[in-house]
Amino acid sequence: MATDILIAEDEPSILESLDFILRRAGWSIHTVTDGDAALEAVRRLRPRVVVLDVMLPRRSGFDVLKQIRADLQMRATPVLILTAKGQQQDRRIAEELGADAFVTKPYANAEVVGAVRQLLGGSGGSA
Repeated sequence: MATDILIAEDEPSILESLDFILRRAGWSIHTVTDGDAALEAVRRLRPRVVVLDVMLPRRSGFDVLKQIRADLQMRATPVLILTAKGQQQDRRIAEELGADAFVTKPYANAEVVGAVRQLLGGSGGSA
C-alpha cells in the first residue's frame, strides 16, 4: 500500500499524536525522527504529503525541504511545515523554500487534518 503521509518529527509525544490523528482520519502513515531519514523516506516511499518539523536532528526541516524542491523526482511533493508558536521567521523561510502549508505548534487536531486534506486535494480520510 502506498504511503499517504510521511511525518518527520523528533518529539515522541507530538509524533505519536500526529500519527494517531492522521491514521484515524483514514490515511496510511510512515514516521521518521530525523532529517536524513526524512529525505531517504521521501525518495524511497514517494508519499503523497510530507509533514515536516523545522527542528530535526541531523538535518533541519529547512534543509530537507530545500532538497525536496531541488530534486526533480520529489519537487511536486506537497510539504506541510510544523513551526513553533511565534516563529514568524521560520514561516517566512519555509515559504521562500517552497512549503505548501503551515501549522503552528501547539496545534488543534482538526487544523492538521484539514491542512493535510487540503494538500491531498480534499481526498482521503473519513474523519
